[in-house]
Amino acid sequence: MKSVRLWSIRNARWLKKVYDGLEWILSLLEPILRRIGYDRLDKPFAAIEGVIKGFFFDSQSCGQCTLGETGMACPMNCPKTLRNGPCGGVRQNGGCEIKPDMTCVWVNAWEGSQQIGTPEETIKMIQPPVDNRLKGRSAWLRALRLRAGGLL
Repeated sequence: MKSVRLWSIRNARWLKKVYDGLEWILSLLEPILRRIGYDRLDKPFAAIEGVIKGFFFDSQSCGQCTLGETGMACPMNCPKTLRNGPCGGVRQNGGCEIKPDMTCVWVNAWEGSQQIGTPEETIKMIQPPVDNRLKGRSAWLRALRLRAGGLL
């Protein structure tokens, strides 16, 4: 998984375009998905999302995806699950304080955001705390509901 995750960060530019394209397609389908019912669709979407994002990004299926803002690196891979930047223990070589053989997720996120060409403000956006009630739920459907102005 780690090698695919690192490949995804190195290829973040086109993966972000694919991800944005998928979001666009889902936004076109939003009226149909709403009619079927988000609650009814959540489990199948979460399963598909878990396989795709799990393989490419080693996603932890938190239900509150920030891949687009974090250089296509899942911040939930951080042993401390930090969503707003690295802790104070990042080593000089970029290694994690908790798992020294692992590169800090936020070092990867920065590299990925540079690949995408996103402005620094994107990766510096403050993310809300993790809502553990959403773990295992579809972040794609949640994003659609937010965009459509629906209640979560």
